[in-house]
Amino acid sequence: MSDQTEKTPDSQRQGIGSLEIGLRILNTLAESPRPLTLKNLSDRLELSPSRLHKYMVSLMRMDYINQDNHSYVLGTSSLMLGVAALKRIDPIQQAFKAVEQLNADSDRTVSVTVWNGQAPLVIKWLDASQPVALNVRLGMELSPFFSVSGRIFLANLPVVRREQILDHFYRHPPALPRHRGKTLDRQGFSAHLEQIRQDNQCSFYGDFLPDINVVASAIYDINGNISSVISLMGMNGDTDVSPGSRYNEMVLACTRQVTGAICGINHKPDLI
Repeated sequence: MSDQTEKTPDSQRQGIGSLEIGLRILNTLAESPRPLTLKNLSDRLELSPSRLHKYMVSLMRMDYINQDNHSYVLGTSSLMLGVAALKRIDPIQQAFKAVEQLNADSDRTVSVTVWNGQAPLVIKWLDASQPVALNVRLGMELSPFFSVSGRIFLANLPVVRREQILDHFYRHPPALPRHRGKTLDRQGFSAHLEQIRQDNQCSFYGDFLPDINVVASAIYDINGNISSVISLMGMNGDTDVSPGSRYNEMVLACTRQVTGAICGINHKPDLI
């Protein structure tokens, strides 16, 4: 094989057009929240119903789609492919790979945490070229109340479990949580957690670490549970983490990408 052939982009290589059309049909059915009729598919794919029908017959023959009341849905063979793909995904390794790229692209200190049943646990820590002065390292357990990752995990816990943790903490709090310099009582903290859950992000603006800003966002699994949380931090003079800022958007893009790789979609859970 010549060097020119090896460098030919995938988009310019010869493929099988009919196979690509069949896969487009499956993708369209997978992306639809409801079954689609032949006309629905014809309109979306810009194919004539007569031509499209031939593909549908082959896909039904191979059990990749089923027909129900003149509408089409994915079949058992499609399900088997999806399950096989999911079994080969390692969510933590996906997070590690993504956070390494985030560290390289941002040159900011980044971390990955998981929930150990009681608190966030740091399982990956990568310093920037100019590390921030923090007493946090690999294997350390963080506070559910005084860390961005802890608040994200709290916000996404089942309501009963979260309320138990809040009740216990607010009986005798060592200090009240703060956000943007404002102390949060039980009601205020609950409202803060709800906003975190809706936005899938939490930021600190020097609230607990003087001169250090932090932003974090969650990665979700196929069941809508948090797999891990990715955090980014830097000095407040050059690391703006406010909504819409460069570093805020980089973290959100990172977690969306990993969630999409794990789930196949941008998944947002509903609390039980």
